Amino acid sequence: MSNRAVLEVIALDAEDAVAAQAGGADRLELVTDMAADGLTPSRETFAAIRSAVDIPLRVMLRVVDGFAAGDIDLLLEKAREMRAEGADEFVFGFLDEEGYPDLVTVERILAELDGCRWTFHRAIDRAADRDALRKQLADLPGLDTYLTAGSAAGVEEGVPTLLAEAARTREPGYEPQILVGGGLHLHHLPRLLAAGIDAVHIGGAARPRGWSHPVAAAAVREWREALDG
Repeated sequence: MSNRAVLEVIALDAEDAVAAQAGGADRLELVTDMAADGLTPSRETFAAIRSAVDIPLRVMLRVVDGFAAGDIDLLLEKAREMRAEGADEFVFGFLDEEGYPDLVTVERILAELDGCRWTFHRAIDRAADRDALRKQLADLPGLDTYLTAGSAAGVEEGVPTLLAEAARTREPGYEPQILVGGGLHLHHLPRLLAAGIDAVHIGGAARPRGWSHPVAAAAVREWREALDG
């Protein structure tokens, strides 16, 4: 079994997915509407990507911009649709008005997912208390990853937090894998890898020509090679 670091790439469509896999991505995060920082894609998009690649896919469950749940019934409908289409890994995470985890919404989604693995996304970087959030979510089924920059401002400011959390992986609430993303650059990798962080997430970095253009396999390969050392 390979111990190489996980490279997750955002994919908007099958073209992105094929290029990301060709460049060495281990997993894809599927979203639509990056102007809203990523919402749930259509069933058709999921099906097209699933047919195009054979690496794991994590599907965003999010129907509005920001970190509030929005229309919960619509959110649950999206979760059921994706499960019916065959999706078995997800990304979501919601906060209440005070910045604490919206456990009611999260638990309602989990009831639809039948134990599927999932990532709590960058809502943790906007939380009122990161440590309390981790401990509140510690026993939820399927939670195996936190997507985080360590700071709402991005990785550059968040590195100290990321390193501190990486040192606590044996503590309750800190067992899920840290997936670093959000303003991540290649120059950050040596410190993160040296601290034992073994998963990264890229979006814009996989698209040198911008979000209006597809993923470039060569850009993904540069990250793959940097991670593999």
